Amino acid sequence: MKFGYIKLKVALIAFSMLNYVSAQEINVSHKIERIEISVNKAMAAFKVPGIAVAIIKDNEVLLSKGFGVLKHGSKEKVNADTLFGIASNTKAMTSALLAGLVDEGKLTWQTKVIDIIPEFQLPDAYVTREFTIIDLLSHNSGLGLGAGDLMIWPETTLTNKDVIKGLKHLPQVSSFRSEFAYDNLMYVIAGEIIARLTGQPWQAVIQARIFDPLGMNNTYAKFSLIPQNNKNVARAHVPLEGELHVVGGNFLERFSSAGSVASSVNDMTLWLKAQLNRGQYGVDGDEALRLFSEQQSREMWQARTLIPVSQQVSEQDKTHFNAYALGWFVKDYHGVKVVRHTGGILGMVSKVVMVPEENLAMVILTNQQSGFAFNALSQQILTEYLELPEKDWIEHYALLQEEKIANKKLHLAKVAAKVDKNSTPSLPLASYAQNYVDHWYGEVAISLVNEDLVMQFSNTPALHGVLEHYQHNTFIVRWHDRTLEADAYVNFNLNPDGSINFATMKAVSWATDFSFDFHDLTLRPTSASQ
Repeated sequence: MKFGYIKLKVALIAFSMLNYVSAQEINVSHKIERIEISVNKAMAAFKVPGIAVAIIKDNEVLLSKGFGVLKHGSKEKVNADTLFGIASNTKAMTSALLAGLVDEGKLTWQTKVIDIIPEFQLPDAYVTREFTIIDLLSHNSGLGLGAGDLMIWPETTLTNKDVIKGLKHLPQVSSFRSEFAYDNLMYVIAGEIIARLTGQPWQAVIQARIFDPLGMNNTYAKFSLIPQNNKNVARAHVPLEGELHVVGGNFLERFSSAGSVASSVNDMTLWLKAQLNRGQYGVDGDEALRLFSEQQSREMWQARTLIPVSQQVSEQDKTHFNAYALGWFVKDYHGVKVVRHTGGILGMVSKVVMVPEENLAMVILTNQQSGFAFNALSQQILTEYLELPEKDWIEHYALLQEEKIANKKLHLAKVAAKVDKNSTPSLPLASYAQNYVDHWYGEVAISLVNEDLVMQFSNTPALHGVLEHYQHNTFIVRWHDRTLEADAYVNFNLNPDGSINFATMKAVSWATDFSFDFHDLTLRPTSASQ
């Protein structure tokens, strides 16, 4: 009898476990189903032609799937192997490469940049002398938001050598290590550090030290390396006046170590597994295979530069701290630590989110530049897997989008109302038509063509447009490529004798991408410096 009772008890336990596993599988299935519904809702709400999403939980890929199409109006579907630009999600990879070099003893996080790049020079001599590898990755240099990005965006003829040379002429807007200001150029310099220490270009190093070991065989250091016969590449889309416009070409080639990688959600799951496993990606016998050590993983996820948390975000997300680490943003969210980053190029944005203590990670790649879409989806996924109170995040961000559009229209109307429409330029148009130079960017030409002033940035073919008179000595340059969405004021400052002293620029719209840092330019006539 006792033996029979034991058998019955074992059978009941087995049955109970089977039911538990079955319930778990059903729960996972329901989560994925709800997430897929949210993806389709987001695509419709934010006019995104194609999205790819992957979710990892407890080292298992629960979802890796494409939705929608590669190009608006086409029939080619997005799948889990479709290539997207991951843009600034490249930064974590560059940080990981440096972490590996730290493990090898080739440098430390406190190594001075000038010890590896002697010609590195910032506006302040003290900052130049004290600037470390950690400072390169922490966005606290004292330079402004996106400072100097016009040296690398839109696609330019300038090289890393030109970037290094131009740094000392950029304006310092805050004290060293005192404030957060997102800075792409420092990650370009980080790539140069890697190249000089290894004796190989950054592109070759990331291939050998990250892509190859992880088996990321469908990931490329830049778009121009994608084989021409690979047609499974998402096209970028910019919404203009209610219509989607396709933009093409290679993206962020000059951003290199700051943002040039192209990848798929299938390949990104390999990268995220290594991140969640603190650098380990396999085992060779008794030895763990690693990209970097556990110690360096902790270093990369440690808060370095604090970022203010608004009351609204604090209440909505239960967030008490927000900071930038090394290639990652970190914050608390409903009681757990979240490690994340976003990426954006013209017409294409992405987001990576990890919750290490839940062994959870996700990647969202899109072929339209709506940040509302990836934010809504990442929040929806977190709500599902952290079992937070139900909320329709798609609707939440759709309302925010409507509010943003309304605020933009109101702002433009207020600005237009203040324009002195009766004013005229102080000088004949031909007097403004000169060659100008800025110390960090280089030359900008303004010429008179058929009674129109035409501006051309010498190192940036895309920055070509006509100057329309705005008021007094201020014009607006309307770029021929309307998808840039970066029209800018051009204001001419005159000398007492009526000649042009210098010109400054500023984006017309507050919604213009910060990488168009026209406001950092001081354009002086080249004739005055000769």
